[in-house]
Amino acid sequence: MVRALNTAATGMAAQQTQIDVIANNLANVNTPGFKKARAEFQDLYYQQLRNATPADGGTAAPIGLEVGQGVRVMASQKIFTPGEMMQTGGKLDVAIEGRGFFRLLNPDGTFAYTRAGQFRVNEQGQMVNVDGYPLDPGLLIPPDATDVEISREGVVRVKQPGSEDLNEIGRVQITVFQNPAGLMSLGRGLYGVTMASGQPTEFQPSTNGAGAIAHGQLESSNVKVVEEMIDLIAAQRAYEINSKVVQATDQMLREASQMR
Repeated sequence: MVRALNTAATGMAAQQTQIDVIANNLANVNTPGFKKARAEFQDLYYQQLRNATPADGGTAAPIGLEVGQGVRVMASQKIFTPGEMMQTGGKLDVAIEGRGFFRLLNPDGTFAYTRAGQFRVNEQGQMVNVDGYPLDPGLLIPPDATDVEISREGVVRVKQPGSEDLNEIGRVQITVFQNPAGLMSLGRGLYGVTMASGQPTEFQPSTNGAGAIAHGQLESSNVKVVEEMIDLIAAQRAYEINSKVVQATDQMLREASQMR
């Protein structure tokens, strides 16, 4: 019966982690570019009480006797399905229609990757994200620019006084990973490279399977509130059932200890 207590406890701990993941998804339902996570479960080792094949070479039983030791959360997988596009009209708001990430330059010289395209201009004219991390390759917006256009292919053009034509100032590149689910979440909508994600590959937008650029739009979170609420109820019920197992096992142990 002590085994049942431990097994039920692993179930309660696993469902608590599931609820933690769901809570984070729901908290970021309005975060641009956010990708929901899904907890993945795995059963633990089994105690073999009787093998189907006897050690002495006698007649084999059709089945053995084994008892499982519970469950654990083995991973929390990011789901990179696209979110809905939100029309903002912002001159530097961009979204990726398809797969890929924007590459940003961290203050320490390393790179981070994001799906959130809320870009702004800093005091040096650089195109940066909301935390001030420059887009890489860098783009400098002229101080006298009156309008900015970004094509689906990532070509950035600006309109300046005294010129009727739009002048090209650079291009936005998109980074693609073989396994984006293997990226490490850094917070603030940023991801880091890991061995599981594979090495980054840079492409021009709309080429080699990379996504296209949608100018004046932002990608919304891909969290579906109804789906998360269903998962939340299921996790809550599973937690309650495991707690009932703990209560039942405790009652059985109490009755056994009171036997005369």
